[in-house]
Amino acid sequence: MCRGLESLPTTCLERAKELKALFGSFLQKPDLSIIGHSNKTDKLRLNKSEPLKWKESFENLLSNQNGLCLFRAFLVSEFSEENIAFYLACEDYRITNTSSKLSAKAKKIYEEFVCSDAPREVNLDHETKAITKKNLEHPSQSCFSLAQEKIYALMEKDCYPRFLKSTTYLEISRQVKAI
Repeated sequence: MCRGLESLPTTCLERAKELKALFGSFLQKPDLSIIGHSNKTDKLRLNKSEPLKWKESFENLLSNQNGLCLFRAFLVSEFSEENIAFYLACEDYRITNTSSKLSAKAKKIYEEFVCSDAPREVNLDHETKAITKKNLEHPSQSCFSLAQEKIYALMEKDCYPRFLKSTTYLEISRQVKAI
């Protein structure tokens, strides 16, 4: 079902490692409010208040690039990375402007995440799967909305609280509060 760390984009895994390392460096320099780190041409900018905002809401976590990368790395360690991968695939699908691409993208998402025995099958009830399959007959930007809402709710109620209790998040937030 889950392909493990190799399924996580290299940039996201590197970014999660950098985030952890940079917060460690940041915590040793309490006079800095923003840390910059250059990785080749990509710059990672961290604000010391970021981890505290992630705890305010699941939406805050997902809307922050650093939070999303750390959450995704956490889900890989929990063997449930397919949930965030599906959610992000649906977000990308929803903003697809070319209707000619909708059908191919919809088929790919359905076969990878929704259909029975999909390689990265997400946990959806039979009715939601059936509705989603029916929606694929006439692909629109909203054909995965119900399934995406269900997975979002699952992550918000199950994965997000576990992330907030994870050693990595607790250590980062504890140290940031101490500054």
